[in-house]
Amino acid sequence: MTPPYFIEVLAANGDVLQRQRVEHLPIHIGRGYGNDFILDDAHTAERHAVVESDDNGNLVLHDLGTQNGVIHLGKRQLSVPLSGTTVVRLGHTRLRVRDAAFPVPPEVADTTMHAWEGGAPALAGVALIALFIGAEAALVDSDTESFQTIRYLLLIASGIAGGLVWSGLWALANRLFGGHARLGRHLFILGSGLVAAGAWRVVSNVLAYAWSLEFLTRYGNLVTLAIICGVIFFHMRTIKPRHARPLLKGCTVLMLLGSGLILASNLQSSGRLADELYMSVLLPPAVRQSPDHPVRDFMAEAAKLKAQADTARARAGKAGVDDDDGD
Repeated sequence: MTPPYFIEVLAANGDVLQRQRVEHLPIHIGRGYGNDFILDDAHTAERHAVVESDDNGNLVLHDLGTQNGVIHLGKRQLSVPLSGTTVVRLGHTRLRVRDAAFPVPPEVADTTMHAWEGGAPALAGVALIALFIGAEAALVDSDTESFQTIRYLLLIASGIAGGLVWSGLWALANRLFGGHARLGRHLFILGSGLVAAGAWRVVSNVLAYAWSLEFLTRYGNLVTLAIICGVIFFHMRTIKPRHARPLLKGCTVLMLLGSGLILASNLQSSGRLADELYMSVLLPPAVRQSPDHPVRDFMAEAAKLKAQADTARARAGKAGVDDDDGD
């Protein structure tokens, strides 16, 4: 082992909370001021442990007969060999000890958009939220042809306030687990997600009506759910940019569970998996691009449905008669 030595206090997720350099061995650890490394932990003793070198020159941590001891891999140990990756718990404090020769991983490429910080993404996010709220209100009022400025302003203000609360919670998590709040980025992520959801709603309705692609509206809630999961993914990736793969897996599982709940709810309420039984949005005829079907095709389909209904009714009646005969 090569001096100096470094004692690191770790968070539960492995992040380094504190690092102290010690020039020599042995290293005394405890709550008392006479130690080389002082623990601010009421669950540790005045002289809790000592780090020494064994006969082979490797570091070993010894418990000094304390009440709570030294915990390694969930078990109390009197002595624990330290390899540099070994994590021990003293009271409520997680520690590891490394020497100056401990290898570090290669430099990570900096993919952070440092120019996209602070006010710029915040203003863009607020603008996108306002755009979404205003466009949604305009679509709702398109049938009534009424425009009330104060109503629009109140809706936009309430929407921005809600967006600030949502983004503020993510910024708080970012501050706690990522070191920086990045409120502006979280506002931009939320605004982008809302605009994407609104754009999908408009585009799916137009495509479904123009080319008879009813599945776009019948299962449109699944796409909206995917957009929501995408927003959550980018929020979490802003907090932990190096954990993109596990975060993506978690959001995928969330989307699959949510999709199952949506389909099950549709099946229970209407007997079908689709969100709606028929296309609920009708646009001007000029938007229609799919060729019209002649009346005879409609009558033929209606005759098939009538035949199926008659057959089902006859079977139900026969089953009722058989039950009466059995009684």
